[in-house]
Amino acid sequence: MAATDDTPEPTGQPPGTPPAASPVARFLRELREAITPRAGILLLGVLILELAFVVSYIGAFHSPKPHKLSLAVVAPPAAQSQVIDKLNSIPGQPLAGRPADTAAQARTMVLERQVDAALLVTPAAPANQLLVASAAGPSSVQALQTVFQKADPARPVRITDLRPPNEADGRGLASFYLAVGMVVGGYLGSAALSASYGARPATSHRMLIRLGALAGLSVLSGLGGAIIVDPVFDALPGHFGAIWGIAALTTFAAAATGMAFQVLLGPAGIALSVLIFVVLGNPSAGGVYPSALLPPFWRDLGPALPNGASVTLIRNYSYFGGHDTATAWWVLSAWAVGGVLVSALVAALRRKPKGTGALGTPATGAAGTGT
Repeated sequence: MAATDDTPEPTGQPPGTPPAASPVARFLRELREAITPRAGILLLGVLILELAFVVSYIGAFHSPKPHKLSLAVVAPPAAQSQVIDKLNSIPGQPLAGRPADTAAQARTMVLERQVDAALLVTPAAPANQLLVASAAGPSSVQALQTVFQKADPARPVRITDLRPPNEADGRGLASFYLAVGMVVGGYLGSAALSASYGARPATSHRMLIRLGALAGLSVLSGLGGAIIVDPVFDALPGHFGAIWGIAALTTFAAAATGMAFQVLLGPAGIALSVLIFVVLGNPSAGGVYPSALLPPFWRDLGPALPNGASVTLIRNYSYFGGHDTATAWWVLSAWAVGGVLVSALVAALRRKPKGTGALGTPATGAAGTGT
């Protein structure tokens, strides 16, 4: 028999034993086992959303400047055009003046949200009068004060607040917080169903059942929101039914849209919901600062998203008799209906049998059904 060589290896290990892995190699192996490529991609997505959140909020709020705040101007006929031209030519275009015939007409324009404010010019008086409605956003009133102080320091303005926020509404932000809560509830509701049963319903019937569940959640969410802002905190009293309906539609618009994103993209649809509703929707909604004080991107985007439409509806029904809300109703309804239609269309297309012939007969060898 051939003799075996039992001479130890230079490392001190028995012959034939693989060399021990270095600490660095062991760490890298454990890292690969603990964090899969899928997990790494998800972490990268979280990082992108996190930074996008910071960029969006700081970009929207870091330097609010008025841009074409609509202003009705009442002045003596001989001076009215000159006053309007002077206001509209202020550097940066903070104001967009238009004529009004009487103080009563200007007042109506403010309360019906045709304009943000009204300027009553009376040369014989020691000061002009500025009619505002701070319930639409105290920040815009402060911005107007600053603009007029810089435009003509020698001619002061006396501010008359036609519609201040309710005492329990603080700085008029109850409508914003209610809208944010309803939007968050909507897309989290769709995400919860996705986490429980998968992002893509197997059949159209299951898709409809999910939408029915989300509709029920929306009705209850709207009821709860209306109870909180009206009888509980008395922040937005006297419009319970309108607020309930708006809040319910807001929740369903976010829920149906979130579901559509998930049906299209799978779990990645949840991230898209966060991007649209939280990262982009909240800072552009006109809550903290009215749209006219936001930079161009957010100013133009806000009214087209459910967040901004909901804030407009809740605020204008609570304080301004529901005036100037037609566009917001269309926007919110479009998101709700669009989410339902996209989900239904994608679910119907997925039900189309695979491997069928030209006349719809199953191809040879096809077997198995989807769940």
